[in-house]
Amino acid sequence: MKKYLFLVVALIALSCSKDRIANSNPYLQNVGFSKEINTNLPSYNGLQFPSNPILITDPDAGIKGIIVMKVGTNDYRAYEASCPNQYPSDCSRMTLDGINAKCPCENYEYSLFTGVGSAQYPLKAYRVEANSDGSVIRVYN
Repeated sequence: MKKYLFLVVALIALSCSKDRIANSNPYLQNVGFSKEINTNLPSYNGLQFPSNPILITDPDAGIKGIIVMKVGTNDYRAYEASCPNQYPSDCSRMTLDGINAKCPCENYEYSLFTGVGSAQYPLKAYRVEANSDGSVIRVYN
């Protein structure tokens, strides 16, 4: 009996990993990618400053692109650029509105600090790693 109890506790502990990002959104599929961003390049140097989001629409970044924002010292957030409350379509790429992302199809707005908006599903979050000085950021799923 102790073996079964240990097994159940171990399975629960393994399933609660901090590194896992939950995704229960039926509209957005999970795509595997890894995008390195050099913040010394002119198109990305806005990421050297907090609250200055960048929309990256490269074909190797997410479904419709990614939105990346520095939120503190060597602390970044990255989200899918596709509206989280509908299937990807011609109008479903988010636009930036200050420190918020806005869905042009439905006018839903989402905070880039939390990913939360007024609709059912929040923004789809991606993992972010930065080197010690923040000059290279890696966004991946």
